[in-house]
Amino acid sequence: MRSSKKPAAGALDAGLRLVAQRSHSRFELRRKLGRRGYDEAEVDAAVARLVELRYLDDRLFAEGHVRRRSATRGPLALSAELTARGIDRSLADGAVQGFDPEAQLGAATRLVERLAGRKSFAGYRELLDSAGAKLLRRGFSPGTVRTACRAVWERTTTTREA
Repeated sequence: MRSSKKPAAGALDAGLRLVAQRSHSRFELRRKLGRRGYDEAEVDAAVARLVELRYLDDRLFAEGHVRRRSATRGPLALSAELTARGIDRSLADGAVQGFDPEAQLGAATRLVERLAGRKSFAGYRELLDSAGAKLLRRGFSPGTVRTACRAVWERTTTTREA
């Protein structure tokens, strides 16, 4: 009877191909290799070897994820995305700590500007209710959302009055 499991060297090769395409967390790579039919011991050996060769690094993965997604996501959403990808909570929090408050406010303001450019708002409260709700869902803090909406509203009303 033939086993449906694939050879061990294949798990390492498959892992190398996957990390060559994009960065992965150890959890993601384990899951993908398991779905491809490699047994747990082979997957563990392949992941350990890729960590040893520095092709897999959860800290660098988390920092890169925050860098790539911080233009459209707040720290709460980024942290949740990282933990969903198998990153330890302390590593996720450390990576999100690198997303400084000024950069968060800048990203939130750009998103509000984009949303406000698509629709006319009668007042600040309407802008806050509409755009603010979207930013909260994207993981920005309430204080950052209010500050970004206020800045965009003041800029918009100053432009209209001029």
